[in-house]
Amino acid sequence: MTTSPDTKPAVTPPRSPSAAPGAVTLAQLPTSVWVTAQKDARNQRRGRYSPASAAHPAKMLPAIAAHAVATYTAPGQLVLDPMCGIGTTLVEAVHLGRNGLGVELEARWAAVARGNLNQARAQGAVGHACVKTGDARRTHALLGPDQYGRVQLLLTSPPYGASLHGQVVSSRESGQPGIAKFDGTYGDNPANLAHAATDELLEAFTTILTSCLPLLANGAYVAVTARPWRHHGELVDLPAAVIAAGQAAGLSPVERCVALLAGVRDGQLVARPSFFQLKNIRAARAAGVPMHLIVHEDVLVFQKPKHRPAPVRPDWPDAAAWQAS
Repeated sequence: MTTSPDTKPAVTPPRSPSAAPGAVTLAQLPTSVWVTAQKDARNQRRGRYSPASAAHPAKMLPAIAAHAVATYTAPGQLVLDPMCGIGTTLVEAVHLGRNGLGVELEARWAAVARGNLNQARAQGAVGHACVKTGDARRTHALLGPDQYGRVQLLLTSPPYGASLHGQVVSSRESGQPGIAKFDGTYGDNPANLAHAATDELLEAFTTILTSCLPLLANGAYVAVTARPWRHHGELVDLPAAVIAAGQAAGLSPVERCVALLAGVRDGQLVARPSFFQLKNIRAARAAGVPMHLIVHEDVLVFQKPKHRPAPVRPDWPDAAAWQAS
């Protein structure tokens, strides 16, 4: 399955992640396929998420979140998303009888996530979840020592850049020439990693995973969705960089999952491209670049070692109490 970008994020391509001796690579991981797009994204969210959710430019597909939660946790267990956006991970978790913790930097999206959780509760979801507003790099401090060692699954996705999918209005709808784009950014907060250069993003993502370690139970799973993109024709291999970041944070890679973004009909993939993906693919092909539609997203799965390590950062608040508990 060949992937290509929806847009060209305003970032610089990262340096190739340096593999430590003995590090696991993508090619060495067992691979499975998740059939997660038999319904398109709009129909997966219809009636389950508020209309305000549509404004977020890079939402996790609900079926991906639901499949990960159902696969790696049991009812009553705790799920964490340190970059929760509109709360997809949490909403799917509470509908499946799990509990959730979320962190979101942008107050706008944190409010939308809370609204979606209230809607899930009104629809009969039995799980409970809360969302804290703050920087994911301080997840351990935002959620506190009461949650240390309780999380069975961390499920999240790093941002892909300052501009991604967004919404469009045609000239027929707007009365203006051309296509107008809106809702194409994560937010205006300068601390948002979507505004960072890719190398900085990947370094920060390692910090986020490291900050979450005390919250994870021994043997807990970490699942990260990621896809490559092209920047001025150069492939940015985000999945490989995520594998490197996870290992740098002390996690062990255990699986690479191919989560389909295309439907399966009679043994064939039915692509569900965005407007901008189609536009960019057509432009690339017209220029002689053989790019193809996106049909999957990688889900990189790690596991926290089952032995009990000392805190990675001895200066963390309550680190001594956590180690002794």
